[in-house]
Amino acid sequence: MTRIHTHTALWSLLLWSFGALVTPLQADPNGSYRQKVRTFHTAEEFARVTAGKVEIDRRIDPEQETAIHTASVPLPHAHITVIKAAPGSAVWIGTREGAVRLNWETGTREYFGGKRWLPDDHVTGIGFDPEATWLETRAGYARIADVPMTLADKSRAFVTRVQARHNRWGLTADSHLRVPGDLSSNQMVSNDNDGLWTAMYVAAESFRYKVTGEADARANARQGMNALIRLEAITGIPGFPARSFIKVGPPDNDVQPQDGDWHDTPDRLWRWKGDTSSDEIVGHYFVYSIYYDLVADEAEKPALRGVIERITNHILDNNYQLIGPGGKRTRWGWWGPDAIWEDPDETGLRALHLLSHLTVARHMTANARYRARYEAAYQELIKTHRYHWLTRNQKVMVPGSINHSDDELAFLSFYPLLRYETDPALLAVYKQSLERSWQIERPERNPLWNVIYAAGTGAPEYDLEASVRTLQEIPMDLVEWSVRNSHRLDVPVDPMNDRFKRGQALIVLPYDELPMTKWNGNPYSLDGGKDGRSEDDGTYFLLPYWMGRYHKLLVVALSCKARGLCPTLPTAYSAGAAMWRPSNGCDGSLTDRCSSMAGEHVADVGDTAGW
Repeated sequence: MTRIHTHTALWSLLLWSFGALVTPLQADPNGSYRQKVRTFHTAEEFARVTAGKVEIDRRIDPEQETAIHTASVPLPHAHITVIKAAPGSAVWIGTREGAVRLNWETGTREYFGGKRWLPDDHVTGIGFDPEATWLETRAGYARIADVPMTLADKSRAFVTRVQARHNRWGLTADSHLRVPGDLSSNQMVSNDNDGLWTAMYVAAESFRYKVTGEADARANARQGMNALIRLEAITGIPGFPARSFIKVGPPDNDVQPQDGDWHDTPDRLWRWKGDTSSDEIVGHYFVYSIYYDLVADEAEKPALRGVIERITNHILDNNYQLIGPGGKRTRWGWWGPDAIWEDPDETGLRALHLLSHLTVARHMTANARYRARYEAAYQELIKTHRYHWLTRNQKVMVPGSINHSDDELAFLSFYPLLRYETDPALLAVYKQSLERSWQIERPERNPLWNVIYAAGTGAPEYDLEASVRTLQEIPMDLVEWSVRNSHRLDVPVDPMNDRFKRGQALIVLPYDELPMTKWNGNPYSLDGGKDGRSEDDGTYFLLPYWMGRYHKLLVVALSCKARGLCPTLPTAYSAGAAMWRPSNGCDGSLTDRCSSMAGEHVADVGDTAGW
């Protein structure tokens, strides 16, 4: 059995705190980081693939086990089944509830549990080939490799996924898996928020097109944009977009939902979903302006302006409400001065929505009469009803009832509001609102919130390192496997449940250890997933990545450590430190400075020539 050969290396490996649960950003001068990927193998496949060259160790080294317990290393599970040191700087620990990789060089602790990583959580053996780790379980083998990859490489894989399994009539759709985990069994289905998810994907492709000029980005954005335009046209109610639409009859008929407010088109070949919410409207205003500015040619712009004008006029004509079939207000479609007080938790949020929507409408319309109408409504809301001041308290909620979906709707509304508002006094108020919101959200390490904050405020500090780390942590496998962290002994648990009465952590775990979710989900969730019966589309990676690239915000000064200038072994450390800190002052962070360097190497993280 391979051992760690020095007490210095062993004990530096064991100096962990809860902070080490957050994987540090990885970078190297060749433009790549190490992306974790896994494959599953039966015992027969393992034997054939490895050809006897991988020795599976099923023992526990007593010296290492004693060192781990003596140093009180926080492990997810107390029952260790196997310990094996990997070539280099890591030690793998198998337990009855998953596997752990400890790395003395980065000071990190990584957990592998559930079918995202393991055929079964009871790990019985560990072995290594030159490029990966093999974990033996009662149900077969997992091969886990750290594959060199750039974020641009990751983006290409994610775009391919969307087009292959999530493009339903141009809408970015849910993909259900009839056989758990089997991507070939996917079946696309409608969703209440097809409009919002499509808007976010179209925005991502619009930014990609503007950054790269790639023709497929423009084609993908255009196809999605046409589907969004169709959402408004299909209802037959000017300015009232549907949540979704489906094909009714053969050929290519869609899965027919059994619930919701569905309406047939006059030809009965299609069906559209009503009761449209404020979520969908936020998505429309967010993406229309982005596509209009970055992608649309002059021939497309009149149609885009027409939809935004009709939606805006519909809202104004109906006292700031969405009115659907039968003249009935939708459940969540209201923003007026009286109505917003019906739900005090969302008063500021709805004020933010409406001001943002009117700002987009002013920006896009070419009709002088409409622009004057939108400006008049905007000014009345500010001067009479103080909507701008309400935005400063857009999120005031009782702990335990936090609605993370509202965070998404807020930040998507901040983006166009701050992009198109020109009044310095109003801009100052809106930036105060965004600053407050962002400070609340910072612990989540959300790259989309961070990029929108930076683009909207111009702030020099926007948690770049945390953003890039999250983009790297997002797994390549977006199957919604069931994930369980509530059993873990190394995770501090919030004594208060979330708004759905589910347990949550006090910290945000690495994103590849969390249940799969979009940015409207709770990043503190401990458990979740759908037993491998669906796959996410991955827009939650694509949008912040390409928005950040467009705004030139994903630029980093590579650290001394990333450039290979730190010593290979620590020379000084302190008990309880989350990461060792060499005595030469190079701490491995993005902000460290090496005295031997005359300047910084600066690279866009999307450039394969950078990192």
